[in-house]
Amino acid sequence: MTKNRRTFDAAFKLQVVRMIRAQGLSVAQVCRDQHLIDSAVRRWLAQYDAEQAGQAGIGKALTP
Repeated sequence: MTKNRRTFDAAFKLQVVRMIRAQGLSVAQVCRDQHLIDSAVRRWLAQYDAEQAGQAGIGKALTP
């Protein structure tokens, strides 16, 4: 039996990033609360930072 890979829409990813950046929560705390793995959240943070700096990110954009 195989595990299904979870997918998250851009709105959810942006919400998670804002919880860390705006509310000052730690990556570990958000991962525990949202049942996420830290590597995914750190990737979303890097992608968000790249988009804010005007660089092309990897994958679908988090911000409109």
